[in-house]
Amino acid sequence: VGGATLRHFVSLGHDVRAMSRSERSDRAIEAGGGRAIRCDLESVSAEELGRVDAIVHCAAFVEDWGPREAWERVNVEGTRRMLEAARAASVGRFIHIGTEAAIVRGQHIEGADESYPLAPDSPYPYCATKAKAEALVVAASRPGFDTMVLRPRLIWGPGDSTLLPKIEAMIQSGDWRWIDGGEVRTSTTHIDNLVHAIELALTNGRSGEAYFILDAGQTTIREMITKMMGALEIEIPDATIASWLARPAAALTEALWRLLRRKDRPPLTRHAVMVMSRHCTLDGSKAERDLGYRPVITREAGWASFTR
Repeated sequence: VGGATLRHFVSLGHDVRAMSRSERSDRAIEAGGGRAIRCDLESVSAEELGRVDAIVHCAAFVEDWGPREAWERVNVEGTRRMLEAARAASVGRFIHIGTEAAIVRGQHIEGADESYPLAPDSPYPYCATKAKAEALVVAASRPGFDTMVLRPRLIWGPGDSTLLPKIEAMIQSGDWRWIDGGEVRTSTTHIDNLVHAIELALTNGRSGEAYFILDAGQTTIREMITKMMGALEIEIPDATIASWLARPAAALTEALWRLLRRKDRPPLTRHAVMVMSRHCTLDGSKAERDLGYRPVITREAGWASFTR
């Protein structure tokens, strides 16, 4: 998300600065036409932000496995510090990249809009901490400091470094299984549509509000993953496992990994099983009304042009 956003706004002639924590990140930011600012979420200051008109906060710990404090430190406290630094730097608009996970406790979600309650008590750390972060952003809204949350669902597109590498690794290791055949329905968000929404949110929308940003229509988990991996010429095994069996298996695997104090990701996690076995369809009409948002790319066009 960060790289795509940077490149888009540079192409429009904006002066874009991006947080960097390493020489490798410096080079990536500069290659995209931006200016790298060496700082981190644990200590970012108004002086490091400088004089900027708007901030797009898309940093997050998005893993489905790890130490609990990692989600809290990055997703919650990192967002809190960015808000504080932005206010101190007199930034006019703060756009937070949230997620539908902020309303997820492990239930099916069908046709939900932004009135659906947040889930800060979710049993899934990523979901709980993204809910807490969103609440901080919304509460920070005040005259002269506009805050807004954009909630994509299942971000996909060129340059993905989150979803596809995990799927490919599982296929190569022989650990891949569809859950309930992969037939649950889902909304999705192509990266081009999310970046378009970010551009709209710089001038449109209401402060203190959240907006689902979605591709048109719905698909299934199986169709989505099959189309993406097929474009990369990677064949997905047809093996499947029932969710009623996968859930306790994931819980047992996680418990074993903790007992053995293993640092690597378990082959099956409760969060992954939940995502693969729960319908998640959303209503994006609020973004259409307030932001003037319409998808700029269809799912079919995205699949046709899909690359690493």
